[in-house]
Amino acid sequence: MKPHVAVIKGGWSAEREVSLVSGGAAARALAARGYKVTEIDAGHDLAHKLAEVRPDVAFNALHGRWGEDGCVQGILEVMEIPYTHSGVMASAVAMNKPMAKRVCAAAGVPVAEDKVVASWELFEADPLPRPFVVKPLDEGSSVGVVIMKPGDNTFTPDMDGPWRQNAQVMVERYIAGRELTCSVIGDRATRGVTELRPKRGFYDYEAKYSDGVTEHLIPAPVPPAVYEQVRELALAAHQALGCRGVSRADFRYDDTEGGTGELILLEVNTQPGMTPLSLVPEMAAYEGISFEDLVVWMVEDASCRR
Repeated sequence: MKPHVAVIKGGWSAEREVSLVSGGAAARALAARGYKVTEIDAGHDLAHKLAEVRPDVAFNALHGRWGEDGCVQGILEVMEIPYTHSGVMASAVAMNKPMAKRVCAAAGVPVAEDKVVASWELFEADPLPRPFVVKPLDEGSSVGVVIMKPGDNTFTPDMDGPWRQNAQVMVERYIAGRELTCSVIGDRATRGVTELRPKRGFYDYEAKYSDGVTEHLIPAPVPPAVYEQVRELALAAHQALGCRGVSRADFRYDDTEGGTGELILLEVNTQPGMTPLSLVPEMAAYEGISFEDLVVWMVEDASCRR
């Protein structure tokens, strides 16, 4: 018999709406393949709901804080319910941007220079030469990211940005050039590497989840050596962080005129989106893996860890 799958979605992070779409798509795919599926909109009573449902395995479709940072994974561990994606430690480390960068750098994966500063410090002086990027320490999907360029206004407390909700932020050297991404499924990087070309601004939350805002080029039109390096570094980062199941690594490649030519890891997503616009299903499809096949593999991979 096929296992009973609880699809955990929603939650209360800034990425709730995306999680609802991801979870709904995964649930439909599993139901189409004959699995018994129970969808759970995660709240503070998640453990109680799981005890009532008594699933054989959980598909964790949560994104952002609480669902992607090791907290829900800890609940599932205590309840002895196998679950998709990475475990407690890998999830917690990958979600903490400065810590994840230290781990990846130690494994030889290139990362950009950064500083962790108190939010109020931004209002006194620039922590790094411009251009630089300001990010929350532990959010995904580019939530709260701000790019400060030469000539932009100085920071003020009333400006919208991560400093309004966080006591500390990460300030990172801005990397010019192309946005590249590659997924890892199991123990191998996907053959497809994607270049992302937002039609305006940068690849922020809106560009990720609004149809027609970003062009996806797969395979990415970059030199073969760079293409293969992206795949190698995506797998190296996945392994360094101790990820399992599916992950996705995002990079910047500076091929601008007079640029550095460097390939820099931005972050590793341990629970990438599974929406119609998401990148992991697109990369899987590039090598002949359907959305349903991908979701089923993720569930069966988790079930093997019972």
